Amino acid sequence: MQLSSYTASIEQEHDEEANSMFGFITFLCSESVIFLCFFVGYILYKTTTYDWLPPGVEGLEVKEPFINTVILVSSSFTIYFAEQGLKKNNLWVFRFFWILTMAMGSYFLYGQAVEWNSLKFGFTSGVFGGTFYLLTGFHGLHVFTGVLLQSIMLIRSFIPGNYEAGHFGVDATSLFWHFVDVIWIILFLLIYIWQ
Repeated sequence: MQLSSYTASIEQEHDEEANSMFGFITFLCSESVIFLCFFVGYILYKTTTYDWLPPGVEGLEVKEPFINTVILVSSSFTIYFAEQGLKKNNLWVFRFFWILTMAMGSYFLYGQAVEWNSLKFGFTSGVFGGTFYLLTGFHGLHVFTGVLLQSIMLIRSFIPGNYEAGHFGVDATSLFWHFVDVIWIILFLLIYIWQ
């Protein structure tokens, strides 16, 4: 009798984690639809607007955003190494790579703020200005959310035995971070490369 209740308990725990991950993936799919709508809107506006760029603006600088892109995309590797450390029950490896990922995400946000501060156009500078700030700002909000979630997971790593029951929070945060990186690659290609 004890064996069957133990098995039922394990199956229930597994189902709860699987259901939670399914719900989180569903959430990411809904976020993908929002970004897809923004991408389609950007492409439609760019291909149909006569005066696409604001007056006095000939294009965007690519060098600094490219460096930020390399840093953000590289953070997908560091968060992967952090996950691997946690799976091997090595909290110090997990924390090191997790903090490195947080630092890379924070640097990306800093780089975006510096770029915004140096631009010669604003949110109200025509269709391009509005769509540029909407796309990069909405993505920046996701990066900020990712860093915030990572902070919570880092704090939880100092609670003794916290990850013995499972790693759903870390897995979901990592998946969210990969999502943010993929979205940025698409944004970078649309906004900075296709000028």
